[in-house]
Amino acid sequence: MSSELAWFKSSHSSNEGGECVEVGWRTSAHSGPDGGECVEVAETTSAVLVRDSKDQSGPHLTFTPAAWEAFVAFTRSA
Repeated sequence: MSSELAWFKSSHSSNEGGECVEVGWRTSAHSGPDGGECVEVAETTSAVLVRDSKDQSGPHLTFTPAAWEAFVAFTRSA
């Protein structure tokens, strides 16, 4: 699985590119070589999105940047 960002244009964009948002997903650095049990994260200025890399069209979680930073800090200290 690639660690490069995959960009997706918002479904609310016009054909001329107006009002579009693009989100870049990146795979967790802790993912195994077979891509098992990993998550992908996309960060914007107002939210951090997390999804299952094996179900990319499935649901995702949304965090505020502060909540995500607190979560990451907690997991690093555990």
